[in-house]
Amino acid sequence: MSTFKHLLKPHTRDIGAFAVRRVLPSALAQTVGPFIFFDHFGPVELPPQAGMDVRPHPHIGLATVSYLFEGEIEHRDSLGSVQTIRPGDVNWMTAGEGIVHSERTPAALRADGSRLHGVQTWVALPKDQEGTAPAFVHHPAATLPQLTFPGACVSVIAGTAFGARSPVEVFSPTLYAALNLDAGASLVIPPEHEERGLYLIEGEAEIDGEPLTLHHLAVLTPGSTVTLRARTGARLMLVGGAPADGRRFIEWNFVASTRELIEAAKARWEADAFPHVPGETERIPLPRKEQAADGS
Repeated sequence: MSTFKHLLKPHTRDIGAFAVRRVLPSALAQTVGPFIFFDHFGPVELPPQAGMDVRPHPHIGLATVSYLFEGEIEHRDSLGSVQTIRPGDVNWMTAGEGIVHSERTPAALRADGSRLHGVQTWVALPKDQEGTAPAFVHHPAATLPQLTFPGACVSVIAGTAFGARSPVEVFSPTLYAALNLDAGASLVIPPEHEERGLYLIEGEAEIDGEPLTLHHLAVLTPGSTVTLRARTGARLMLVGGAPADGRRFIEWNFVASTRELIEAAKARWEADAFPHVPGETERIPLPRKEQAADGS
């Protein structure tokens, strides 16, 4: 029996300054654990005087989790938060009943250009937390558990992994970790979470002798103890946790357990009834129906 339950291939989405590789949601799996959205962007060279400029846009029913390997992004939101995220840090934004934010390259990096490489994921909030108050927290890299194994190191981004717990507060059992392995190194992935997926960022690696495909999410068979081995130096993301408590509707930047909540959020954004990001006047308009599916 294969150690892979599913192998999710990426779909390219253009977000303006560059394209992203999106593996969740997928026709084969809407979620892996609570993760309903997984975007891998870069590495990309941003030319001088240019940068990433994602204008203010709304979210409901989810938490966004930003994690960088290279570069910097300045986050601003309707709570008044202003935070630059750097490699190894975690920005966790809980949308709940509704929040608006922007993501931009900091002004200091625009003059000479910069590189950007990272992952953004969305966590679907449990049904009883969909209407929670919005919140934003930043966790510097130094506050996250850093685990070392022979030839491998692990940063526990959120939830629990390999016996360690991240300080990032989560809403359900969650597995989210960044893995770095030297060539030839192995790492046992225990079945401590019901759902698990491995995404190969760079390098070559295999699970129990079965090759991983670059930029694909390999969803592991539940309950199995497997061995990850790096054929070359490799970087991976390990995601998962307890299954989501039911299917979700997802349209544009909105995630909800009912279509009615999605439609209400769309009407609020059209009516300019969401809170504003202090100091910002731009906003992304509600996209046409054919553009709005799967968080486009």
